[in-house]
Amino acid sequence: MAVTVKFIGALRHAAGADKLSVNCRKGYSVRGLITEVTAEAPELKRNLVNAQLGDQGLNALILVNSKEISALNGLETELKDGDEVVLIPVVHGG
Repeated sequence: MAVTVKFIGALRHAAGADKLSVNCRKGYSVRGLITEVTAEAPELKRNLVNAQLGDQGLNALILVNSKEISALNGLETELKDGDEVVLIPVVHGG
């Protein structure tokens, strides 16, 4: 099955593309997708994943088919064939 991943803003530059198609197996979660996508793009990992918090500290708003994952099942949201995952960077500051 195929899932489309779209990168917005600075994540587009870090990923080296504005979108990509990822082949994944049944039962694949958003967490698995993030792990796979960042393994292929070290700069994306530096921009997306908080080094101290791991995937519990992602620097992005994540949408699956236009719904924020916190309204679904968080990082354990199961992906289906044809789903669209959008990664939107968030800015932290103080």
